[in-house]
Amino acid sequence: MEDVKTIKEDLKKLDSEIDRLIMERSHLQGQLAASHTKRDKQRTLEDKVREAIYAEPVAFPRKASVACQGVAGANSQIAAEKLFATPYEMYFKTFEGVFSAIDKGLCEYGVLPIENSTAGQVNAVYDLMMKYRFYIVRSVRVKVDHNLMVKPGTKKEEIREIFSHEQALMQCAEYLKGFPGVKITAVENTAVAARMVEESEDPNVACLCTRACEELYHLECLEKSVQDHGGNYTRFICIARHLQIFPGANRTSVMAVLPHKPGALFHILKQFADLGCNLTRIQSRPIPERDFEFMFYLDFETSVYSEEFTKMLMNLATSCEEFEYLGSYIEQ
Repeated sequence: MEDVKTIKEDLKKLDSEIDRLIMERSHLQGQLAASHTKRDKQRTLEDKVREAIYAEPVAFPRKASVACQGVAGANSQIAAEKLFATPYEMYFKTFEGVFSAIDKGLCEYGVLPIENSTAGQVNAVYDLMMKYRFYIVRSVRVKVDHNLMVKPGTKKEEIREIFSHEQALMQCAEYLKGFPGVKITAVENTAVAARMVEESEDPNVACLCTRACEELYHLECLEKSVQDHGGNYTRFICIARHLQIFPGANRTSVMAVLPHKPGALFHILKQFADLGCNLTRIQSRPIPERDFEFMFYLDFETSVYSEEFTKMLMNLATSCEEFEYLGSYIEQ
């Protein structure tokens, strides 16, 4: 009887060990499959990028349909006109409208502000970058001057409310301290603010906007260049639906979710140093509906024709839990 009991206990132990081994084998199979998938994706990305480089157009287009946020006179229009000799602008109320226009093929290109030298990153654009599929094909820096505009005849001391975009209001925060008691109202765009002043029946409203809005919306400029810092620049990206890499591309943008383990960020940053790639920007944003997880945005400089570019891109693709290549381009 004792022997039967011992045999049953041994069988139970053996069954437990078999279950453990099956689970371990299943786990290893999953790791192997994930590894193959990652390598396949890496090869696909490398092929896709190389194909875009070798099939590159002769030059950046001079004419194009371009999606911009706001209305005529906005800084996005100024950026579009710096990028294209003859842009045909289509205006959308929100930044998401620009992304959607590219996603649906309504416009060939879209122009979006991504960061300002005074007010920092444009969070709304970064958050939308997680939602839409697109590629950056060029970027441009625009010197931003904000000007105090009113209806013709309105005096500075008569102003009771000032309209502008929230970024413009941040860039003129010190200047606005000179208007105690005046209501400060954020709207979708600086040019929208100018149009609101033109259409308002209240003569005591004002706006902060571009000089182009003075003539467009029949306003009077009371004070020029009222931003807190003279060197006030906004960086705009030009996006497209499909990957396009134009000649001379030397800046690359990617999005990545890093592994949850000590030293993950250091490991990524070390790779830039080891390959001699200049990391020009690193930015993080919380991932919606994923507690305490962040998407990292990285820009680095190196020619797309260099060995370092391919190595860096493939290293990032394999080192990160999630990885999105956003494009390679020139900044002008």
